[in-house]
Amino acid sequence: MSTTRKKTRRKIALLVIEFAVLLILAAALFVMIKLSKIEKTELDPDKVIVNQDLSQETQDIMADYKTIALFGLDNRSNGNLSRGNSDVIMLANINNKTHEVSLVSVYRDTYLDTGDGIYQKCNAAYAKGGPEQAISMLNTHLDLNITDYVTVDFYALVECIDLLGGIEMTITDEEATYMIGYMREINEITGHNSKVPESGGTYTLDGVQACAYARIRATAGDDYKRTERQRDVLAAMAKKAQNSSLKTINKIIDQVFGDIQTSFSNTDLIALAADLFNYKIGETTGFPFEKSGQTYGKVGSVVVPCDLASNVAKLHAVLFGTENYTPSETVQNRSAEIINKTGLRQGDGY
Repeated sequence: MSTTRKKTRRKIALLVIEFAVLLILAAALFVMIKLSKIEKTELDPDKVIVNQDLSQETQDIMADYKTIALFGLDNRSNGNLSRGNSDVIMLANINNKTHEVSLVSVYRDTYLDTGDGIYQKCNAAYAKGGPEQAISMLNTHLDLNITDYVTVDFYALVECIDLLGGIEMTITDEEATYMIGYMREINEITGHNSKVPESGGTYTLDGVQACAYARIRATAGDDYKRTERQRDVLAAMAKKAQNSSLKTINKIIDQVFGDIQTSFSNTDLIALAADLFNYKIGETTGFPFEKSGQTYGKVGSVVVPCDLASNVAKLHAVLFGTENYTPSETVQNRSAEIINKTGLRQGDGY
């Protein structure tokens, strides 16, 4: 081969390499621009409490999972994600090996210490001290080691579902009736004009309809049934997203990411996104498992865990497959305090 031809081939090879590098840099820049739309809030590590008395065995088991706190705020105002009652409190527990995701709703009215020894509805913790206080409450009552969260509001849910082309859900006649009031409010807040389903049946619900469906609490099962609806909506969204085109995902990123606040860095988000199409929804349930509805003066109607320690033991079986889990001393002390305040213990609930 002549020297001229060798030089020509070398130049072509260098051009190909340079072009590939430019493509990689352009793709990286594109991703970073997209991720910059999400409001990042670095948690104050001094304000996030994790139980120091978790056993080494428990810590080793948890190392195979990533537990994320999901909060849905009912603030009636777009973009205000730093404070407010968290009417949705959910744990998304990712098995790092199987990519299975367990979803556990923590009932918003659960009677827990929201800070400073004040026992009340647990959704008040976010309003009192933002995500740090809400996460600390979850960690110290449930023996978890959560260090990351994602917070959204009405707008994010409505926009995301609309961009996905709706989600298929089966509703009852009773649910269709109760959706009317919620849809009227959400339409006013978001500027939409969504129509109420005429009756029960299987529908492709738009964003307003699905959000209204997820907020119903007046049917049998009250808030317990509502959290089940919320988990069903989230699971349907995940399934629809996994089967959507990149064009649709891109639209969601452009329009919805601005309504999200999270502690995840761009690097963390990229790592999570890399496995997006491998995640599958596993078990979904609500916490506490054994509970009792009670009303206490100014605190109002609450959900009392009966008792906290036994409920936490069952939670660890659900999340981590740990059978016969022994709660930490911290959880056992909080459990004893709730028993002392309410007189309710294991066996007194349903």
